[in-house]
Amino acid sequence: MSTDISKLSEIDGFLGASLVDSDSGLMLSAEAGSGSLDLELAGAANMEIVRAKNAAIKALGLNDHIEDVLISLETQYDLIRPLASNPDVFVYVALDRKKSNLGMARLAVKNVEAGLTI
Repeated sequence: MSTDISKLSEIDGFLGASLVDSDSGLMLSAEAGSGSLDLELAGAANMEIVRAKNAAIKALGLNDHIEDVLISLETQYDLIRPLASNPDVFVYVALDRKKSNLGMARLAVKNVEAGLTI
């Protein structure tokens, strides 16, 4: 089992990240950054977003899955990426919108996600 998400802290504008079980909302791993985020609360709240999107996919009869979810706030980006190897677990990353490059951040999250095993 590998839950090391520490490489995410290298992303420009990194505020914090967590690895979350989408069934329970519990954090499996966390990496605090320069932000003052309550990563445990953020993980639990983002669990609801993942559940809602999965329910929408099912209701629409789509044969598809979530690759990632981007939430653009006024001051930050939130990236949510379910693991390809275990979609019941997702990576959550918060970024300072003024300091981050969204394209590069998405690539970094994808690379870290590929190295995780649950």
